[in-house]
Amino acid sequence: MISIQSISKSFGDRVLLQNASLQINHGDRFAIVGPNGCGKSTFFKMLTGLAEPDSGTISFKRGLTTGYLAQEITVSDTSVLATALSKIDDPSPKTEADAKQILAGLGFKNSDFARPVSEMSGGWAMRAELASLLLMRPDILLLDEPTNHLDLSSVEWLKDWLVGFSGTIIVISHDRDFINTVCEAVVSLEHQGIRVYNGNYEFYIDQAEQERQRLIARYNDQQDEIKKLKDFIDRNRVRATTASRAQSAIKRLEKIELIELPTDGPSVHINFPRPEHGGQRVVTLKNVTKRYGDLIVYEGLNYTLEKNQKIALAGKNGAGKSTLLKLLAGVIEPDEGERILGHNIRCGYYSQRRSEMLNPKRTVLAEALDSGRSHPELFVRTVLGAFLFRGDDVFKKTEVLSGGEKSRLALAKILLNPPNLLLLDEPTTHLDIASVDALVRALRDYDGTLCFISHDVYFINAIANEILHAEHGVLTVYPGNYDYFRQRMAQKAEEAALAARPAAPKPQPKPAAAPEPEKKKIGLRELEKMMKGLEHLVKEKEKTEDELAKPEVYTDHVKAGELTGKLQELNGKIAEAETAILQAQE
Repeated sequence: MISIQSISKSFGDRVLLQNASLQINHGDRFAIVGPNGCGKSTFFKMLTGLAEPDSGTISFKRGLTTGYLAQEITVSDTSVLATALSKIDDPSPKTEADAKQILAGLGFKNSDFARPVSEMSGGWAMRAELASLLLMRPDILLLDEPTNHLDLSSVEWLKDWLVGFSGTIIVISHDRDFINTVCEAVVSLEHQGIRVYNGNYEFYIDQAEQERQRLIARYNDQQDEIKKLKDFIDRNRVRATTASRAQSAIKRLEKIELIELPTDGPSVHINFPRPEHGGQRVVTLKNVTKRYGDLIVYEGLNYTLEKNQKIALAGKNGAGKSTLLKLLAGVIEPDEGERILGHNIRCGYYSQRRSEMLNPKRTVLAEALDSGRSHPELFVRTVLGAFLFRGDDVFKKTEVLSGGEKSRLALAKILLNPPNLLLLDEPTTHLDIASVDALVRALRDYDGTLCFISHDVYFINAIANEILHAEHGVLTVYPGNYDYFRQRMAQKAEEAALAARPAAPKPQPKPAAAPEPEKKKIGLRELEKMMKGLEHLVKEKEKTEDELAKPEVYTDHVKAGELTGKLQELNGKIAEAETAILQAQE
């Protein structure tokens, strides 16, 4: 479909690609990865014709249709539904039904379909544009950070949709779970070249590290060889009897193609200092009601965050997750009830809208110095350096920063004055995978209470030990991480479907059948054996229930899942054994 041959691309002195090649075939599912600034978005633009390589060729199959979702789009005054249909030449009432279904999957309500996109936030405008691409069903989908503005339920829907898509998919994403579900190979833009790894993201990381270790070993061997040759030359070049051998060694040394170790790009280092100790009850919402106009989000809500909990909020779009986080943070006041902050608790709130946290007219350095705690400028610049703000970067105005830079600066401000209650709303948006990994490591070690919203399943699984599900103003706690929560929700959905299934019609009386043969009689000894077997199953069930109730199991979703499955299996065996014993007794 697309043949990329020996392309090079530079911006000034910065070389992004040098003689790089790649073949893209029908049905390929590639994730483009690489550090910030390696050229991922530029590579996408070259695939769409919005940018040209400095040299080399990109050849497209004739008649190829391409759908491209950029990180920034132009917002129009058309309605949401019209935007979704905008790439269809002659939309019919069926295509319109498909558009509404896709829009609903991406979180839009029926009442949103007629609203102008220009009235909505940039994130919702991006969803409408994404809907138009999915409805278009092009030969190739190019998606640049498609999950950035989606909530968890929309991300799950999009993953399912893309898994069923028959065309070619090329995606830039920092969401590991999304990559592993949707993509079948990782294309790494590394060291000014392109390298394909046929596997998921973990396979890519493992293979890349193995290759790095092999390269280091070859480099060390070569350096040892060079050292030996130089020592030999130094010892023998002045002696007449060995001068010819020294000259041979010199020629051999000159022919060696030196192995170069690639320099690792800059990486983010995050380490939250230990915050002050606070009370066991961190923050409490007591009889809280919150409404927006006629919409009641919470009514008579009672909830308490306890010390050292690490909780992820889950729920459909509009379920009140961000509202709950703002109520806990004290950013908004309840209409009724009260928010009670625990003893010696200081709250840090990380808004989804980074612009609310930063003064656009300040420099990076001035913003960091205004963290609420006095620090020497040298120390602040050291912290900013750990977040990749180095040299003259600290004198940039925050209004010109990219989304990722604003996210890193907001995190740096929190680090400079660490709270013992940390409330984060979509902290991974605009961060690359390396920065997400750095944040995961820091939050695992964070010695405080954490409550956060994220659409990144990998991020949630790596940090959360509880999921707090918001639905219709009711909060339900699920011990474990997101995988365990997803399993429990699937079980509940299955149980609800079974309960809603209409009762089977009563069977019609059958004609008299021939008498059944006399059943085999069970002896007392065999009945006692069956009873002992039942007793053993019951004890095993009680033991499993005790294991499942242990606090340490709450944080081990794998163990919790295994024990839950074992419990279900034991319940089935107990039911079978009880039925068999009743039949035997009869």
